[in-house]
Amino acid sequence: MIQENPRQYYERLEEQTLSPYATLAKNTRGRETPIEPCQIRTEFIRDRDRILHSKSFRRLKHKTQVFLSPQGDHYRTRLTHTLEVSQIARTISRALRLNEDLTEAISMGHDLGHTPFGHSGEDVLNELLPGGFEHNVQSLRVVEKLENDGEGLNLTFEVRDGILNHKKSGTPATLEGYVVSLADRIAYINHDIDDAIRAGVLKESDLPEACVRVLGHSHGKRINTMIMDVVEQSAGKPFVKMSEGMFEQFDALRDFMFDNVYKNPKAKSEEAKAKRLIQELFDYYLSHTDLLMGEYAKYLETDGKERAVADYIAGMTDNYAVSEYMRIFVPKSWMDLTI
Repeated sequence: MIQENPRQYYERLEEQTLSPYATLAKNTRGRETPIEPCQIRTEFIRDRDRILHSKSFRRLKHKTQVFLSPQGDHYRTRLTHTLEVSQIARTISRALRLNEDLTEAISMGHDLGHTPFGHSGEDVLNELLPGGFEHNVQSLRVVEKLENDGEGLNLTFEVRDGILNHKKSGTPATLEGYVVSLADRIAYINHDIDDAIRAGVLKESDLPEACVRVLGHSHGKRINTMIMDVVEQSAGKPFVKMSEGMFEQFDALRDFMFDNVYKNPKAKSEEAKAKRLIQELFDYYLSHTDLLMGEYAKYLETDGKERAVADYIAGMTDNYAVSEYMRIFVPKSWMDLTI
């Protein structure tokens, strides 16, 4: 009798314990470039590890979530947002007996293509790049082309699909992808409320009464209420969704955040500067594409210089973008010599 290896054991365990609507690792639609199976890890665990060890994942710790250059250590960054999404998504997937490993891999990779300065940077590149710029599409480009010195991470179809389709408008091919899409919105609405209160932009009492009554009076209660509702509505079913009443209040809270935080002058006080910085860097690198190196220069001829410059800028952290701007545009005698 041939003894099964650890990967085969976990594949068998998935088959025995997961929901009939879960995506089994052994049934993956595969990678663009086939590789030998790992003896220990399933394909989705392997994808999670590839993302976790990537340079673009590490850079998320210095990328803005909502508040540009906040004073304090407790504001969310793009990295902490990603970890919160992963936690919420895994909780939902476990309760629904979906594939936690696939869920985690999609969660870890969903924002790899986000620009410096959050959606402000994304908006500028969307205006400047022919054909537009969307962070979910860029996240897919990162894992397919830019990472690993321009070779890409060669992830499974299911993870790449979940990354591309994590936005509200997306249509993921797996239920795990739908879980991440919902978890992303649950995470950012609730942690952005927490950060806005910390910044003095909001008070808890400012939140719409109906939303608070249905969703809860605190950060933790709101997340728990939403998770429980998703699980109750979706358990044993071929879909993942909130109840109609819960989604109505969730959407109302999201609208409130756009009106009172995401477009708030105090929260966006530095936005105009950040946008100008991105635009000037873009224009500069278009005229100096010789400064692009490695993975960012690799696709200059095939994908065009605008695309290559957008790749380079989107990959920058907030700190690096500011440092590059200072190096290029500010006379040395005006600069701190440590820059």
